[in-house]
Amino acid sequence: MIEMRNALFLDRDGVLNKVFFEKKLPISPPSFASVEILPGVKEAVEKIRRLNFVSLVVTNQPNVSRKKIERSEVLKINNYLQDKLKFDDIFICYHDDNDNCKCRKPKPGLLFEASSKWNINLKKSFMIGDRWKDIAAGKLAGCKTILVEYKHSEINRCKPDFIVGSLYNAVELIEKLSNEKN
Repeated sequence: MIEMRNALFLDRDGVLNKVFFEKKLPISPPSFASVEILPGVKEAVEKIRRLNFVSLVVTNQPNVSRKKIERSEVLKINNYLQDKLKFDDIFICYHDDNDNCKCRKPKPGLLFEASSKWNINLKKSFMIGDRWKDIAAGKLAGCKTILVEYKHSEINRCKPDFIVGSLYNAVELIEKLSNEKN
């Protein structure tokens, strides 16, 4: 029998790279040229690997269906992040809320898809995100959840297991929790 693996599910915008704002709402980078990796993210992803977690990005990209960005531009951004950060895989939902798909967070479809592909033990994995939808998806999938808190996180709409200030802080917390178990 194949041993199940532990994963860190990472939201993309606000966790790996800078978010932008439109009418006071957080949005994805509007173009490849505007992508900016957040401080400490490269070191955090390297540490994830050393801790023997699979790093899986799960991201909503509704601006494709809203016709605000081309799918090819999103893929260019993802390929750039993959090249710079070396996470294990990325799973993308291009739908908008009214499409009512199973993959758009707060639904857990992307996490289930990633879990199936990578043989992930969801109960021993973490979902790290910067919005309530990330936390809700992680909870529905059975993961522990960590909110990277910003003003736009809408913390009143979720109950994360932990709250931190950055992905690096989240990985340090996971390392501490892992050491406590040993």
